[in-house]
Amino acid sequence: MEINKIYNEDCLETMKRMDDNSIDLILTDPPYGVGYEYNQYDDTKDNLKKLVNMFMPEALRVAKRVVLTCGNGNQHIYPEPTWTMAWVISAGAGQNKWGFTCWQPILCYGKDAYRQNRMGARPDIIQSNERSEKLAHSCPKPTKFWTTLLQRNSVKETDLVYDPFIGSGTTAVACINKNRNFIGSEISKEYCDIANKRIDPNGEK
Repeated sequence: MEINKIYNEDCLETMKRMDDNSIDLILTDPPYGVGYEYNQYDDTKDNLKKLVNMFMPEALRVAKRVVLTCGNGNQHIYPEPTWTMAWVISAGAGQNKWGFTCWQPILCYGKDAYRQNRMGARPDIIQSNERSEKLAHSCPKPTKFWTTLLQRNSVKETDLVYDPFIGSGTTAVACINKNRNFIGSEISKEYCDIANKRIDPNGEK
């Protein structure tokens, strides 16, 4: 499989071509089931449950470590994680049923990258009030935060990182910034075009 490439296809099609444990890290931000307006996906809670049931077994098969943001409120839809980190947004990011949203869960599966490589323990929170870039995508993740999350879960430049829901390409941008190889999947041709433009403004990738 070609690396440093975004595949315009369903992630299940991409992952079925991958060997067991062939990916060092899956880093991704799947749909949240809260009604975001995606290009080719109806973001309902029922669809999220179906999506999780389909992609998580494959993700856990192909990757040594899976780290994902799931929004606050839908954690129970996912398999029990090894640990839950927190993205702390002290300035708040909207409101919820219990007040201002000042944190989001980060579900982690597998072994901690730093402890596994005998590099000591690290905090299980990331604090970031960064705003996302304005892109033609309903919910791109902030690049600096996402790059920090990448570094927290990948300690080797030889790591291969896969994002099954790469959307506007922030995972690819973070990998390029930190010299990691990546693979991405995205069902929307429009989003693939946005992502490829971000990683290669000349349109060569």
